[in-house]
Amino acid sequence: MCIKTWYRNQYVVNQKIKIIRTVTVSQSVSFLMPVIEEMWRKGFEVVVVSSPGIELEILKSMGVKVWGVPMKRRISPLDDLKSLWHLIQVFQKEKPQMVHSMTPKAGLLCMLAAWLTRVPRRVHTFTGLVWTATIGLSRKILMFTDWLTCTCATHIIPEGQGVEVDLRRYITKKPMKVLGHGNVCGVDMVRFSRRPEVMCKANDLRKGELFTFVFVGRLVGDKGINELVAAFERLCHEYYNVRLILVGEQEVDLDPLRLETMRAIRENTLIEVVGAQFGDDLLAYYAASDCLVFPSYREGFPNVVLEAGAMGLPSIVTDINGSREIIVDGQNGLIIPVKDVNALYDAMECLLLDEEQTQRLAARARSFIEARFEQSFVMDCLCKFYDEIL
Repeated sequence: MCIKTWYRNQYVVNQKIKIIRTVTVSQSVSFLMPVIEEMWRKGFEVVVVSSPGIELEILKSMGVKVWGVPMKRRISPLDDLKSLWHLIQVFQKEKPQMVHSMTPKAGLLCMLAAWLTRVPRRVHTFTGLVWTATIGLSRKILMFTDWLTCTCATHIIPEGQGVEVDLRRYITKKPMKVLGHGNVCGVDMVRFSRRPEVMCKANDLRKGELFTFVFVGRLVGDKGINELVAAFERLCHEYYNVRLILVGEQEVDLDPLRLETMRAIRENTLIEVVGAQFGDDLLAYYAASDCLVFPSYREGFPNVVLEAGAMGLPSIVTDINGSREIIVDGQNGLIIPVKDVNALYDAMECLLLDEEQTQRLAARARSFIEARFEQSFVMDCLCKFYDEIL
């Protein structure tokens, strides 16, 4: 046992090392569950901070200490100042050895609050860079907020090589470290599998011989839903044996879909919107589908693509950070340009018509994920990082 580990273990006897993990909205808390469980096993005290929500209450009922601090995802100076003041009070009360934030607004506010309250270790994970899909003044403001986040942080974790390259090129020269192969959550390969209880539900969702494309995520323009619906409209006019399942919720206030997209979703009976799904219900939709389509404009490291691969699905993804680090074109999926309806149509048509290629991509999908992103490996990388800096 190294001296540092021995010292930490002796320290824990009297007082556990306290880590505060933060995300902007409570829906993101689910990504922290594997981390929380692992930190508990290692003897850390973990406190979770996010905007109030049902997910935070579930954690509280499990015995996790939580703080509900309202945080707006949009830039809102007055609300952001209120959130910052609340976070300062929380950090002063908790006196953690480390604050580790994920998601953009939580990163900005929590790193600033942690710097102001002199928290010794301030870690931020960049799961995506919002400014890469914007232009003009908005881009400059968002780049500045990322610079400020990095300035206040003592340690920076980019989720993947693509995010690291963009951060180094445009935002900061501070040292940073990609953990493992990039993803910070990993995939539970036991849970994300075609278990009998999952397949029972999936069989009920299948519709005969229809080739089923599935999208999982927020139904917003930034995720490529306008292009996806446009490409599928063309596809189903040419072929009768297809359907599209959209798993997720719209965000009308933040990023509304185009009117023609909304109309197509309402009127096309081959497009099914099933809302947000969780647990085995979500896995059943993966298992009932033939291909994931994920035409997002920007990502950090999309868990949806990892999950679909673990469930044995090939994926059609855009050529963006994260997605291109999970999918190898022609091996476990297809990669297309961003915002290209024609390329998306061609890729969907290719997998619809070429059954042999689709089966070949599907056969490799799970092994690709298992070899690089299995959850225990990812958690081990995070624990080693914590051991290095604490």
